[in-house]
Amino acid sequence: MCGIAGWVDFERDLRQERQTAQEMTGTMARRGPDDEGLWLAPHAAIGHRRLAIIDLAGGRQPMVAEEDGRELAVLTYSGEIYNFEELRAELSSRGHAFRTRSDTEVLLRSYLEWGEDLAEHLNGMYAFGIWDTRAERLLLVRDRMGIKPLYYYPTEHGVLFGSEPKAVLANPLAGRVLDLDGLRELLAFVKTPEHGVLSGLYEVRPGQIVSVDREGLAKRRYWRLESYEHPDDVATTVKKVRELLDDIVARQLISDVPLCALLSGGLDSSMITSLAARLLREQGLGTVRSFSVDFAGYTENFKPDLTRSTPDTPYVHELAAFAGAEHSDIVLDSAALMDREVRAAVLRARDLPMGIGDMDTSLYLLFKAIREHSTVALSGESADEVFGGYRWFHDPETVAAETFPWLASPALSAHAGAERLFHDDLQRQLDLSGYRDERYREALAEVPHLPGESGHERRMREIGYLHLTRFVQVLLDRKDRMSMANGLEVRVPFCDHRLVEYVFNAPWAVKTFDGREKSLLRAASADLLPESILQRVKSPYPATQDPGYDEGLRERARELLDISDSPAARLVDWDKARATVEEPASPETRAALERFVQLHHWLRRYRVDLAL
Repeated sequence: MCGIAGWVDFERDLRQERQTAQEMTGTMARRGPDDEGLWLAPHAAIGHRRLAIIDLAGGRQPMVAEEDGRELAVLTYSGEIYNFEELRAELSSRGHAFRTRSDTEVLLRSYLEWGEDLAEHLNGMYAFGIWDTRAERLLLVRDRMGIKPLYYYPTEHGVLFGSEPKAVLANPLAGRVLDLDGLRELLAFVKTPEHGVLSGLYEVRPGQIVSVDREGLAKRRYWRLESYEHPDDVATTVKKVRELLDDIVARQLISDVPLCALLSGGLDSSMITSLAARLLREQGLGTVRSFSVDFAGYTENFKPDLTRSTPDTPYVHELAAFAGAEHSDIVLDSAALMDREVRAAVLRARDLPMGIGDMDTSLYLLFKAIREHSTVALSGESADEVFGGYRWFHDPETVAAETFPWLASPALSAHAGAERLFHDDLQRQLDLSGYRDERYREALAEVPHLPGESGHERRMREIGYLHLTRFVQVLLDRKDRMSMANGLEVRVPFCDHRLVEYVFNAPWAVKTFDGREKSLLRAASADLLPESILQRVKSPYPATQDPGYDEGLRERARELLDISDSPAARLVDWDKARATVEEPASPETRAALERFVQLHHWLRRYRVDLAL
């Protein structure tokens, strides 16, 4: 796992631009604290920051493929290729010789063998750039589910790229302009594919290849969700799901550095932790370490709300004992969550003011604590999108709503009013409801339906597709940014494309065969979990319920309201903000104030120009 950066320009000699290329690469230092590299040619500058996971001595990058003393291609790569051993064997049989044990060299040799088609051979999470010195062509490639981020910024004579926007923004050719469309995307909570928020900045879409040469820029999808008839009955489907998960987790346990599991006490993370523990014992590799996040006084003073009916900690401890995991609770208080330096680090990691406050900060602090013990963590992220776990999947009114389901759900209603503090005329210009509707119609038009599919099955295929191509991107991006800001690699077994494809095409009646959410996963996990966790209702990532946190947030907002030259004043109506500061605590109030505080700091620290 690493950070990548690069610059291609066909009209200048980039060998003379070492300092700028180095600055771009340097922004990725937290993603890759172990090593750095920079390769320069007349029209390409390729940078890399390394987090060493596999073949600690032999996986240095950028990695160059040579033949008879001639450089053929240069690779900068972030991620893991889980089937690299099989690919290595196949490539060896085709005459390729290897100097290292790294998956990086396997990836580079795969390009020499298959060219642009190499991505179709890969199983993993990855984002990489390959500069072909023979054709003077750059390929940018992102994994099928978008687990690893990759951004690019076309220029007059080439392109800038990086794992995160900050790598691109370090180059003076990149603008820092937020226009109305970018502000809409920032607030809409829909994660439009390819949209980079800042004007001119784009994200490589999951399953996409972007190529750049002297003729210009071209894009191609090498993978997308497809629909096919599901051939299996319930029992066979459960068996297949378990077989896939056994294989997926076994592959993702491969590491040359300490590995752990993220444990929340829910079905998803508990299944991954318990399965990892079993596989490690069978291999004679000891037990698994596990970590969870908790807040001071949270369990003792817990109050059920719209999304959480029980606290996590009792279930976490039960699973850890059941699986024999070596477990640690990371307990946070409101002082830690409101710490100015931590919140600044979170904003720096995000590159955008996402406005979810303590849920980002607590995840950042959790990963910071984990990094003192482990370099790799397994996560249960994305199981809800794959198996239909969210409550709104099962609410008829939400399912029938003509919008993204999470926006129609009361559980996330606070995010639907992201613009509530803005000036009235700006709100009218934004027309967020119209923007969301347009993005929703675009997404629906992509859904691959089966011939003759109709009624509830057709609608649930749409709901699944919306989550697997839009909603999951919000969560994967959050997890990647908070973990990599601490030099921690998080692996997400439920995002293996084989599992995603198989379960996506299982009929909704099969996915809910026992009348509940995540029926297939529950049945496939029956031998791995205690009954209490098997039957536990979905409880999302926790948010602090400490009144002290809300009061601290109000104080930060009051401080900003006293700043006469705040850049946020062009967006936020100060009278509305003052009134909100005095409102009783609620999810809506907290969300509005989090957004206000982050907007101020983002606009100032990132020197964003508003083109509204």
